[in-house]
Amino acid sequence: MDEAYYRRIQAMDFAVNHDDGKRPDGLIHADVVLIGISRTSKTPLSIYLGYRGVRVANVPLALGVTPPAELFDVDPRRIFGLVTKPEILVKMRTVRIKEFGTMIPRYAEREHIERELEESRALMRQLGCVVINTANRAIEEVAQEILRYLQDEGLTVTTPEAFIH
Repeated sequence: MDEAYYRRIQAMDFAVNHDDGKRPDGLIHADVVLIGISRTSKTPLSIYLGYRGVRVANVPLALGVTPPAELFDVDPRRIFGLVTKPEILVKMRTVRIKEFGTMIPRYAEREHIERELEESRALMRQLGCVVINTANRAIEEVAQEILRYLQDEGLTVTTPEAFIH
């Protein structure tokens, strides 16, 4: 176990502690901040990037819910907006509702999802962040896109080994 190993563990711990909008005061310390509506792969991507040594926070976006003010203090080059196709979200959310055995009003309705995507894209434009479509893409593929972007922008991350392919 070397120093790189401990940095990866710290990055994974950071991702868990800053998952789903927890601890917004830590957003400014993240290498990457993921934003998006429910079921756009924020948490799995956060954990995977954390394993790669990247400190990731993620913030869920929902209709009528104001994102944390701290989000606007983050360098927009470190914010990645995640979107996907409405039909994919309808299927995923329908399955999720069945798994939990509870009804969440309008959660899996296409019209509601389209409004959520529209509102989230408006925020992403306001922030000036990179938008990534996660539809039918592996977490590893999306992670590589994020890491390439950071590298192209000359932005550092917690663990330089994160950039190793």
